[in-house]
Amino acid sequence: MGRTLDLPHGLINTPHDQILLSMNTSIDLPEMRVFAAVVTDGSFTLAADRLGTDKARVSRIVSRMEDKLGAQLLTRSTRRLSVTEVGRDYFERAMSILTAAEAAEAAVAQQSREPKGLLKLTAGSEFGTMVVDNWVADFLRLAPKVTVEAEYTNRLVDIIHEGFDVAIRVGALDDSSLSARKLGEVDYGLYAATDYLKRAPAITSVADLKHHDLIMKTTRGRANWALVNGAKTEKVTASPRCAVNSTISARNLVLTGLGITQLPRFMAEPHVVQGTLSCVLPGWAEVPAPVHAVFASSRYMDPKVRSFVDLCLSAFKDN
Repeated sequence: MGRTLDLPHGLINTPHDQILLSMNTSIDLPEMRVFAAVVTDGSFTLAADRLGTDKARVSRIVSRMEDKLGAQLLTRSTRRLSVTEVGRDYFERAMSILTAAEAAEAAVAQQSREPKGLLKLTAGSEFGTMVVDNWVADFLRLAPKVTVEAEYTNRLVDIIHEGFDVAIRVGALDDSSLSARKLGEVDYGLYAATDYLKRAPAITSVADLKHHDLIMKTTRGRANWALVNGAKTEKVTASPRCAVNSTISARNLVLTGLGITQLPRFMAEPHVVQGTLSCVLPGWAEVPAPVHAVFASSRYMDPKVRSFVDLCLSAFKDN
């Protein structure tokens, strides 16, 4: 992915009379999109790749814009590209105009109610691979005129500036101007291989976990479990036999009979049905994690976005 040129916080609230542009020209949305791509990606080359054109053409378009506006938008050097003060203001205003234009187009497209075009979505690496892939497959069968571009990553994606239609996020949401729809919750449980439990000490309470080998997922280097059971809470801080940063790794290791781990129920239950895993201390687990679909606007949802979110909600309910 590219990098966005640095923009100072609060710029969007800067009084308009502090930075003046020469606007003796009509709005050219294609040119605006090119300039926005350059600022968002941080280079002419990456912007050209995103737009499916060549670097020289992107550079010419920006230069032509500067001539028409009578202002320098970007500062170029052999080593870096930076946005000027006037360019920063123009970028923020241009993004508002482009967003409004896209909303207008989406409102018109919504009348057809037929999902079509490219759906760009993002989700966490593990949840995307284990769950969202299935939703995408169902959606592509449901909407033959839609193509999907999915990026699974553990970084927090800025869906507006990076051009994504929807993000599937697990866990509490930060305050945001984005719209969100809750799809459901991920429930957890403690599990161990049945072979491990046959040879391990009996376990009847959370306190007994200290006598067992634990496989724990780390969070910022810390390995601990905050378990709840109704109104009761217990914190497990025992040193794990194995610490990993992946739920998939924890599942793989627990299946080898290495110890006890905590897993999402949707991941563990198929193995419980097969008889290879057993639930330990039923009722004790960390607090369920909410799952949301996050998108730019609930008022002007593109049919493909609305259709995909509805499918995700239905799939969650079915599970």
